[in-house]
Amino acid sequence: MSSEEQRTSSRKDSRHRTGTDSCTMDFRGLIGGSPAMQRLCKMAADVAKRRCTVVVLGETGTGKEVLARFIHHRSDRANGPFVPVDCASLPDSLFESQLFGHVRGAFTGASRDSLGAIRSADGGTLFLDEVGELNLTVQAKLLRALQERAVVPVGESKPRPVDIRVICATNRDLSAMVKSGGFRQDLFFRLHVVVLMLPPLRDRREDVLALCHHFLAMQADAYGEDRKGISDDAAEALSAYNWPGNIREVGNAMEQAHALAASEVIGLADLPPHIAAGDLAAQIPILDATEASRSSDLSMVELERRAITEALRRTRFNKAAASRLLQMNVKRLNRRIIRDGIKLPDPNVE
Repeated sequence: MSSEEQRTSSRKDSRHRTGTDSCTMDFRGLIGGSPAMQRLCKMAADVAKRRCTVVVLGETGTGKEVLARFIHHRSDRANGPFVPVDCASLPDSLFESQLFGHVRGAFTGASRDSLGAIRSADGGTLFLDEVGELNLTVQAKLLRALQERAVVPVGESKPRPVDIRVICATNRDLSAMVKSGGFRQDLFFRLHVVVLMLPPLRDRREDVLALCHHFLAMQADAYGEDRKGISDDAAEALSAYNWPGNIREVGNAMEQAHALAASEVIGLADLPPHIAAGDLAAQIPILDATEASRSSDLSMVELERRAITEALRRTRFNKAAASRLLQMNVKRLNRRIIRDGIKLPDPNVE
């Protein structure tokens, strides 16, 4: 971490607490104080000291490349290059040239020599993102390069020695691909030395707010603005949301919230509507058919107010029962009742 990054991360402000420790804050993006992330950080730090091949598994947006960079920067190759290759974005016709390089005149358009990703990573780390997208021909050549620690550029016959560490990532089941013939078994076993699994954000909800504060801080620093806090209502909605896009979705949501918030605190109205709604999808079914059919014409606040009012009516104004019906905790229900001015029967009047 640079001295500037150290100064930035050491700023104290009670509105920007992240709940993370040194294990997760010493490299950008790898954030989380949950037990799952702490175990993962420990494993990654231990693996980084060795030169074995690593496979990082996880859903899209969980931060597989961030973890790969963490391993690289903790290794004895930290001063060498880190070369990422997005295997899913390369057409088959370019795979070999992009990975192994080529010499001038090797094919139409090859106007000059190219090192390719593997030789560019010499002395450092090659990161193959979505390795399951490699076709079988390239898989065979990659296996040979890893076994012989050398590559043969397209249009050349002489092997060129390389010293690389390989980290792969995928959201696909490689073992199932081996069984179906889509992935070479010998390459599978060559790569499958150490496997690290990145859990989806929905399985470590205690890390959500730490990530939100991290991305808000990034936005503030990028624009030279004061960092923003998060209101209790917004924090509840952020923690309740499932985050199907994982960390990438958190970053996008915080970029929007930071841009739209008029005050120094992110409120519910500053969040994307589907996140601000929180458990609204669970609340809508208690509305009658007429109300539900008109839901698209109602504001989120009004739709929520009507759902709460109906839930209270059905439960004879028993807040505990209404909160269960709404799948909303009682504390949040009380705040909504106050916010929306919902009238409750006087318990002293029969």
